[in-house]
Amino acid sequence: MINSYAGSDDAEVAIAGARAGAHVVRAMYGQQLNRIDKGAGDFATAADVEAEKAIFGIIRAARPDDAVLGEEGGQQGATGAGRQWLVDPLCGTLNYAVGNMLVAVNVALRDGAAAVADPFSGEVFFTDGESAWVRQDGADDAVLTPSSGTRLVDVNLDPPFPNAPGFRAVNLLAHSEFVERFRPRVVSTTLALAWVAAGKRAAYVTDGGDLSRSVHFAAGIAVCRAAGCVVTGIDGGPIGESGRGLVVAADNETHGLLVSMMRSRR
Repeated sequence: MINSYAGSDDAEVAIAGARAGAHVVRAMYGQQLNRIDKGAGDFATAADVEAEKAIFGIIRAARPDDAVLGEEGGQQGATGAGRQWLVDPLCGTLNYAVGNMLVAVNVALRDGAAAVADPFSGEVFFTDGESAWVRQDGADDAVLTPSSGTRLVDVNLDPPFPNAPGFRAVNLLAHSEFVERFRPRVVSTTLALAWVAAGKRAAYVTDGGDLSRSVHFAAGIAVCRAAGCVVTGIDGGPIGESGRGLVVAADNETHGLLVSMMRSRR
């Protein structure tokens, strides 16, 4: 099965990898899993490790000359490789460990194709680097269409908070205009990024530094950009080495409102 992807394009490799990881996550759900302490309150489980192995297997078989950076296994492959895959095998480990199904499997080729899989809905949100779609068994691929119609904004409240006290995501939720215009959600997984691209969320906000090369965020950012979302830092500037956090919005109006609110709270 793995070898069948050797001649596929990068988007299909990303999809195959995300699906392989999602299969492991689904199969191990509900089991009593030991926690692997990573410090600062963070941990991994056997599901994280096994899902990453499955994803790496797909990528190595299809793209043996590429490097891979995984959240659990670190860097693998040639150090001088011109292409690098970024893998987060289970985003939302704490959710998963307590029996919450809000998790994602993220696979992204740096500056290229990417896929975000929801292990429990069966949806795979993906991009070839130019356009974005969602795939589900038994249905044709559908183009992702962002929309602010839900008025739901996902805000990541997990630490660390590198831009505090100048910016605290929790303060956004107390802004009078936010309460009037939007409704907050906190799912604690980057699956919410794909939901913005799909019109299931109006926006997503998180603190942080440069998230563009993060194994956690790269796939979701790629899908959102390809879908036509507005993607910037919390200050409205571009994300990158000097970037600060992330704001992804379905449209310019929603983005402008959120950035304005965050500036007014500083």
